[in-house]
Amino acid sequence: MRALVLEEFGTPLVLRTLNVPTPGPGQVLVKVKASGVNPLDTKIRAGQAPHAQRTLPGVLGLDLAGAVQEVGQDVTGFAPGDEVFGMTGGVGDLQGSLAEYAAVDARLLARKPASLTMREAAALPLVFITAWEGLVDRAQVRAGQKVLVHGGAGGIGHVAIQIARARGAEVFATGSASSLETIGRLGATPIDYSVTPVADYVAEFTDGEGFDIVFDTVGGSLLDASFTAVRTYTGHVVSALGWGTHSIAPLSFRGATYSGVFTLLPMLTGRGREHHGEIMREAAALADAGHLTPALDPRRFTLATIADAHALVENGTAEGKVVIDIDS
Repeated sequence: MRALVLEEFGTPLVLRTLNVPTPGPGQVLVKVKASGVNPLDTKIRAGQAPHAQRTLPGVLGLDLAGAVQEVGQDVTGFAPGDEVFGMTGGVGDLQGSLAEYAAVDARLLARKPASLTMREAAALPLVFITAWEGLVDRAQVRAGQKVLVHGGAGGIGHVAIQIARARGAEVFATGSASSLETIGRLGATPIDYSVTPVADYVAEFTDGEGFDIVFDTVGGSLLDASFTAVRTYTGHVVSALGWGTHSIAPLSFRGATYSGVFTLLPMLTGRGREHHGEIMREAAALADAGHLTPALDPRRFTLATIADAHALVENGTAEGKVVIDIDS
C-alpha cells in the first residue's frame, strides 16, 4: 500500500510503499477513503506536540473514513463492506490514516452516517469527540442553558455550536469580524471579541449573571476571559487548550467549575476507547437527523499533495476542514 511516513520531526512526509497491515485481535482492517487534517497533525510533523507521544518512523493522520475489508479475532458489530469513521491513530505508536489501509481498534469506530460523504465523515472525529467530551461528558449541556463558545467558526467551535443547539441550549459564540456571518448561519448569536469587552456581552446576553457553560476552543487570553464570563456557583468552564499558566482566582471568586479535555487519552492509554466509539455513534445519529453538518474546505488534496494541505492548515487560510482523498 501507499502511505505517507514521517521519518524525522521537522521534515516533510515521504510517500512510501508499505505492507498492508494484518488486523489483530479486536481490530478491523479499513480501506481508507479519506483522512481529515487537524492542526495537531501539523504540530506532530513539526515536532511541536510532545503530548502526542508519536514514535518515528510513523504514519500520521488522526481521522479516517473508509470501508471495512477484514475483521480480526473477537470483533463483533462490524463486517466486511461496512462504511465506518473514527479517530483511530497517528499518535503514540498507532498507524495513522495517511495510508491506503489501516488496522485499527474496532472500539474507536462507528458506522459512517448515511447522510454524509466519506470526505464529510472524515472531517468530524477529532473535533466532534472534543466538543462532545467538553459539552456533554463534562458540562452536561441541556435545554434552558446559555452556552458561550469561544472560536465558534473554528473546527471544534462550529461543531460545538451544533451539539449545544441540538441539545436545546441557547448558544452564543465569539469570533473575529470575518467569522461572524458563519457563526450566525450555525444558529448562534455572534460576538466580535475584538471590539466587545467580556463585561459588555455578559451584561447584554445574561443580564450580568454569566453563561451556564463557557467552552474555550482557543486558549490563552480567551480562557482567562472564560473565568469572568461564567455564571456564579453553577457555571462550568471547559477548555480543549488549557495548557498555559492562568490565574483561577476569577473562577474561584465566582464559585464556578473548570474541566479540561484531552481527547488523545484513549488512544495513548488504551483506556476508554469504547466511549469514543459511542461518541462517534452519537455523531452519526445527529448527522442523519439533520443536526450536524461539517464545514469542509472545497480544495481537494491527495497523498501526493499533502504538503500543500498542511501548509493551508498551518497558515490559517482554510475555509473549513481540510480533507485528504486517499482512495484513488
